[in-house]
Amino acid sequence: MGRLIYSMISSLDGYASDASGNTDWGASTDEQLHDFIAEKFASATTYLYGRRIYEMMTFWERALDDPSHPDFVRRFATVWQSAEKIVYSTTLDSTSTAKTTLERTFDPQAVRAMVDALDHDVTIEGPTLAAHALRAGIVDEVQPYVSPVSVGDGLRFLPADLPLNLDLLDDHRFDSGVVWLRYAVRKD
Repeated sequence: MGRLIYSMISSLDGYASDASGNTDWGASTDEQLHDFIAEKFASATTYLYGRRIYEMMTFWERALDDPSHPDFVRRFATVWQSAEKIVYSTTLDSTSTAKTTLERTFDPQAVRAMVDALDHDVTIEGPTLAAHALRAGIVDEVQPYVSPVSVGDGLRFLPADLPLNLDLLDDHRFDSGVVWLRYAVRKD
């Protein structure tokens, strides 16, 4: 049985993007961080995306085409390209990446049944999509990569109106100042 894991980069003050929708403050050329994320993503061979995060992640579809990218970028691109991807969007006409399915609606019960039937983990990315899954109570773990920056306002990593009880399972510090946190979502 798989786990549904909400994982993405967050600012220290709890935002997935700033007030203008910018996420450049979370971009990293840190080999240590990229390799760690690739290792974590390798155990999750299905990724669930909202439209905006999917559009950002399409970079990885073409990353291997550019030989000037460093090895750690190429390693992550290989992991990303091998995964199945499901994009939830009412505005996209089609997807532009391999192994990608477009879904018009997010059905929490269907997603939970899919995750339970798999022998690997599934990630859910994009704070708006993840908020639907968190509200439905189907997320097993929350794993933010907390960047050492405060952006002041924007799109929250966690919904402001949803209390969650979390148990810290693990953490990891990176030389860049990013901290990875792994929490189980308490189902009480």
